Amino acid sequence: MTKAVLLRVGIDSGSGGIQGPLFKDGSFEFVCIPDNKGVSVHRYGTCVGKNGIPHSDYFPAGKRKAVAGQHVHLDPEFETFTYGDPTLPKRSLRTLEKGDFLIFYAGLQDWDEDAGWNRNHSPALYIVGYFVVELAGMAGDFSRTTLRVEFGKNFHVRYPSVFELQKDQLVLVKGGTGSRLLERADLISAEGSDRAGKPLKVLSRKMQRVFGEFGGHVSIQRSPPRWVDAGFVNRAMDYLKNLK
Repeated sequence: MTKAVLLRVGIDSGSGGIQGPLFKDGSFEFVCIPDNKGVSVHRYGTCVGKNGIPHSDYFPAGKRKAVAGQHVHLDPEFETFTYGDPTLPKRSLRTLEKGDFLIFYAGLQDWDEDAGWNRNHSPALYIVGYFVVELAGMAGDFSRTTLRVEFGKNFHVRYPSVFELQKDQLVLVKGGTGSRLLERADLISAEGSDRAGKPLKVLSRKMQRVFGEFGGHVSIQRSPPRWVDAGFVNRAMDYLKNLK
């Protein structure tokens, strides 16, 4: 039976200090979190988006010069469609099989090329892309050849110092045919609250009709992978395939 899971990725206020920019036409820039290990060949000043603006320009003006040299943890990457993570909450992704869906969502906020961030609009969570899974498992499940050929551009595999440290805990997912980074972001969150009444982003009612209620755990602000209810998987797949 086909499975589908939602996973939050990308820069946010807690990891990087900003949200990804969302433009007036619904397009967006997927900005990754910082590489605090300082090994990546990618930097915010050299990651240039589709509109020709380096990612460093989305940071506050006073920080842009310093941020331009900051290394970037480029993961997931949508060139060869790989994702990796060594943390325990992501370990369940090893159970993904060929044909399953790994759905990525990220925090985005309205950005105007002339005025910058629109502070009148709060950040929200949007689907930004997905993998149609080709391979998934722990790094130790794969041969050296497979790691090099299929996962060679993934951050956790590409840099030997990172891989050697993480290989025993590292889960890897490879997307195949049909995988893509969206052209237009798709809103999935609504404003909710936690038990203490503090604001919390939850899966919207509209999206609950697509993905289900995750067993009653509809909070998606800071969450482990959210697995789509079995009865909603086909509906979710159809929905994704119709996104731009």
